[in-house]
Amino acid sequence: MNFETDIRNYFSIELSPKQVHQFHQYYQFLIEYNLNVNLTAITEQNEVYYKHFFDSLTAVKFIDFDKVNSICDMGSGAGFPSIPLKIIFPHLEVTIIDSLNKRLKFLEQLMDKLEINQVNLVHDRIENYAIKHQCEFDLVTARALGDLSLISEMGLPMTKINGSFIAYKGSNSNDEIEKSTEGIHKLGGKIDIVRAFELPYGYGDRTIIKIIKIKNIKGFPRSFQLMKKKPL
Repeated sequence: MNFETDIRNYFSIELSPKQVHQFHQYYQFLIEYNLNVNLTAITEQNEVYYKHFFDSLTAVKFIDFDKVNSICDMGSGAGFPSIPLKIIFPHLEVTIIDSLNKRLKFLEQLMDKLEINQVNLVHDRIENYAIKHQCEFDLVTARALGDLSLISEMGLPMTKINGSFIAYKGSNSNDEIEKSTEGIHKLGGKIDIVRAFELPYGYGDRTIIKIIKIKNIKGFPRSFQLMKKKPL
């Protein structure tokens, strides 16, 4: 396995020595921090590199990041997918929302170690933040966060018109897509791409769902309880 070669072959990205070092630092600090604070169940080096880092970068296949300036990562956890994307595209202005302060403390220290700036760490519930930050981001992401109807209602309101919302999902997403399509339309969005693929070396099946925001619809997201009780 050669992470640099695979990034070049899959994404046509040539990692600089600095970026290679940043990914190494990221892995080392994640494992060190994870001994005391549970951030991930995946700790073996190759698994972290492919199930977390490589997986985070798969959006590169569907988004022209040269045209993206601002990205909001909902419920990022240990920084996936936004921090691997930020390593590759340093120009990105990243906002990470998480309701657990222990994860944000990890990310704050990680940013110092990686010498990364223009990352805004927000301690809040996503739906609370989203209602106050409408049409603000070129790209909004959600990775392994929840049902598509729920994350779309939280993410699309924050997305700029003609911007994109990307959902990183597992292999079985057809039911979610079918149940969410009408709700996504009500939110002013349109499903643009659904792509299933395998991570290298048998590290798992994934699906990327790309939604384009066509227009802004006021009044969303609703309260979390209502979103769960009555999905769109």
